Amino acid sequence: MRNDHVSIVEVGPRDGLQNEKTIIASEDKIKLVNLLSDCGFDTIEVTSFVSPKWVPQLADASVVMSGISRHPRISYAVLTPNLKGYTQAKESNASEVAIFAAASETFSQNNINCSIDESLVRFGRVMDAARVDQVPVRGYISCVVDCPYEGKVLPSAVCSVATRLLDMGCYEISLGDTTGNGTPQSIGTMLDCVIEHISVDKLAGHYHDTNHRTLENIDISLEKGLRRFDSSIGGIGGCPYAPGARGNVATSDVVRFLHDKNISTGIDLDKLSLALQFVHSLFEQNSAN
Repeated sequence: MRNDHVSIVEVGPRDGLQNEKTIIASEDKIKLVNLLSDCGFDTIEVTSFVSPKWVPQLADASVVMSGISRHPRISYAVLTPNLKGYTQAKESNASEVAIFAAASETFSQNNINCSIDESLVRFGRVMDAARVDQVPVRGYISCVVDCPYEGKVLPSAVCSVATRLLDMGCYEISLGDTTGNGTPQSIGTMLDCVIEHISVDKLAGHYHDTNHRTLENIDISLEKGLRRFDSSIGGIGGCPYAPGARGNVATSDVVRFLHDKNISTGIDLDKLSLALQFVHSLFEQNSAN
């Protein structure tokens, strides 16, 4: 991995839209993904195959996946909470899938209604199926420094879950500051612990912007060796189970920050601006209705 290049995973269509109160039309989601496909990303997280009961905003996952125009160089990823979700993802031709654990027991119970250990057993079934189908699996860990229910999360807890996910076969672990309360100190301390046991090229940063410190957190992560980060077009999103948390760091902010540091991303800011204008028009239209 080149030291002067950072890969950005665009998670807005999934992580961004899942927390919006207004349901976005399927055709608008498809248009958003198509606009993002022109920007230079190598991975776009499109949607999530979860129960519509829990995330009604993404009930049209199959429709969206069948409607997007795919570029051969782009991995179109989806979230899958269980084997049923994985089966739907496979039927939709997802390039890769993601599973999501937590470093906090209470958050795990509130987010996916089971303990950390139970979640990993459940994900094991997904991993087994993906291994047979040769579908890459990315692992998420929520609450890597702070939990909305338990407060501070120990770095050792993050390291334990990350190691188990890698051992199960995940190609990469995305470390999520779900509440957005992370600071360069807490993120740096967590990373120091995890990197002792896991190669840094297997890690990505997923930082929410509640306290407007995400760029600082990305900066310390760069110092620690991370070269892959998740971001959301327009900074949209949040987490339904982390009240008060803002969306993931805005993609355009990350790209400009990195370009100012002479770090390449492969992202075309002019085309990204078109996607951002479309996102703004969607929410302006919905607020007017």
